[in-house]
Amino acid sequence: MTHPTSKRPPAAGRTLAASLGLAGALALATAGQAQAAPAAAAGTGAARSAAAAGAGEGAAGGRWTDVPHGFASLAGGTTGGAGGKVVTVTDQAGLAKYAAAEEPYIIRVRGSIAVEPFGADIAVASDKTIVGMGDTGEIVHGELHLAPGTHNVIIRNLTIRDSAVEGDWDCKDTDFDGIQMDTAHHVWVDHNRFSNICDGQLDIRKDSEYVTVSYNRFENNNKTFGIGWTSNVRTQITVDHNWFADTKQRNPSVDNAAYAHLYNNYLTAQADPDDPVWTYGNWSRGKTRMVIENSYYRDVQHPYQADATAELVERGSILQNTTGRHDEWGEAFDPHAFYAYRPDPAAAVPALVQRFSGPQKRVGDAVTLHVPADYPTVQAAVDAVPAGNDGRVVVAVAPGTYREKVFVPAAKPNISLQGTGQKRSETVIVHDTPAAYGGSSGSATVRIAASDVTARNLTFANDFDEAAHELNGEQALAVKTTGDRIVFEDTAFLGNQDTLMTDSPAPATVSRVYIRDSYIEGDVDFLYGRATTVVERGVIKALSRGSATNNGYITAPSTWKGNPYGFLITRSRIVSDAPAGTFHLGRPWHPGGDPDAVGQVLIRDTWLPAAVKSAPWTDMSGFSWKDARFAEYRNSGPGAAVTADRPQLGAEEARAYTVAAYLRGTDGWAPHTRH
Repeated sequence: MTHPTSKRPPAAGRTLAASLGLAGALALATAGQAQAAPAAAAGTGAARSAAAAGAGEGAAGGRWTDVPHGFASLAGGTTGGAGGKVVTVTDQAGLAKYAAAEEPYIIRVRGSIAVEPFGADIAVASDKTIVGMGDTGEIVHGELHLAPGTHNVIIRNLTIRDSAVEGDWDCKDTDFDGIQMDTAHHVWVDHNRFSNICDGQLDIRKDSEYVTVSYNRFENNNKTFGIGWTSNVRTQITVDHNWFADTKQRNPSVDNAAYAHLYNNYLTAQADPDDPVWTYGNWSRGKTRMVIENSYYRDVQHPYQADATAELVERGSILQNTTGRHDEWGEAFDPHAFYAYRPDPAAAVPALVQRFSGPQKRVGDAVTLHVPADYPTVQAAVDAVPAGNDGRVVVAVAPGTYREKVFVPAAKPNISLQGTGQKRSETVIVHDTPAAYGGSSGSATVRIAASDVTARNLTFANDFDEAAHELNGEQALAVKTTGDRIVFEDTAFLGNQDTLMTDSPAPATVSRVYIRDSYIEGDVDFLYGRATTVVERGVIKALSRGSATNNGYITAPSTWKGNPYGFLITRSRIVSDAPAGTFHLGRPWHPGGDPDAVGQVLIRDTWLPAAVKSAPWTDMSGFSWKDARFAEYRNSGPGAAVTADRPQLGAEEARAYTVAAYLRGTDGWAPHTRH
């Protein structure tokens, strides 16, 4: 916005680098490329392997990682459709189209897809992620088929069911698998449910390599999970945290695998236990080298067995009411020589596997796009999100400095921007555009027009150097929002004039923004706009412009007259390096002289510095602050006072101006209750 009285004195200029030092000693890169930590930049190598290392650990967080572990994490890793666009499919035609495409895709399956004709294949090409949304995505009487040469595929969070033919228990006349792959490599099959399928629920065949099968439920089947079908000894596979219930054989059967690592699996309630030969648990066949660790077998016939030519090492498992073969011979191999992992105790396996295996809402709740591992810039990841996005997409930004401008258009809601560093200062999105080169809105480093957007653990900055330029238009926004239901948590907003603008698409349209545990700094009108905005438990730094009388204004609301709620700053701390009595709490902004923009600000339960003026509200562009809706309540600190120039709410009035009241709207939005 244009402020006729907001020009910075030329001699008092300060660079954003100095500001960053006060906000956390950030060092902004000047290069145009994102500069990320080497391990994170590796993407498919060290960083992903390290991130996946704890996938089998007891902490619940490891159950939900979107990074594969085990053998699928090796030799370049398995990233699926990462780097491609995100799509949602609801029918067979859509699934078939995107699954078979040449380019990478992240394919979200919404609801149930019935495949026709019965038992037909859906071809899956390389570089695909297929994931069920929520916990209800399913493929009914159809097969996902990976032809020879297919690689880099992730299949997660689906139910694949009911391709069995009634009366054909042995499936001699059909070959309707749930998932079948031939000579494929780098495949992760995770958190799926397989039920009532002919022939195999999961067939990994013909020298497929670098495969991990984790947290799946296999149930109600005969030939459940087979691995092999050649005399070559090439396959490397990790099988962990799977539940086999009411399944007869191949749980799994592993034929001529170079390395088969089975750990923390739960086998129980075998189908047809009266068959003395072909009802069994794990089988190490041919020249397979198999290691079984910390699994749990209950009511299982032949829990684990090995051919005389195979090797099988078992350690730490629990066997309850088992009969038949318990073969152990040979040295097999050491899985730790290939990847890091830590098995759960065998005694914990039944509860863990019953709780976490199969489709999970948390797994299907969001798709994660990694920057820069899979997308070179934050904007590239946003561009991958489809218009009309109907599922949560997390843009996970690795530590580094990203010198770019980011725009989240209105047609792309449900996006979360998430810094993955330990501190918000480690991940910075910054640019240096002033309003003189594109208007106030065009100056914003990050502009969010979509609704239902969140940002966490990030720093947003505009490092335009006012002191180095003489421009008519020094406003330089770090962030502008116009969407509704936007949350910023543990974020920093760095700039000088007009740092953060929270707005709405039209004057009478109410948009809501919730800012928690965050840091905002600037000098002139650096928290402004017409959105209903709550700043809770924040730190607001009013920067000195070197003046002995007037160093600036914290707020400049343009709240529509029909909206009772503008800005609420509560349970926060305002700090300043400006001299005592030189900073205003705010002034009323009437864009274009609009008389219906009647600003509302309440600062309550907040610490105020000595820099705050004794008469902290002031006029703007001919509009009196007394006609606006400015008030304080129960503030403290050297800058707090109760005078005729400082309207105060009474206790009864204050009960109507709470965080909940500002945010609830007509839909009951309550992001403040989620913490």
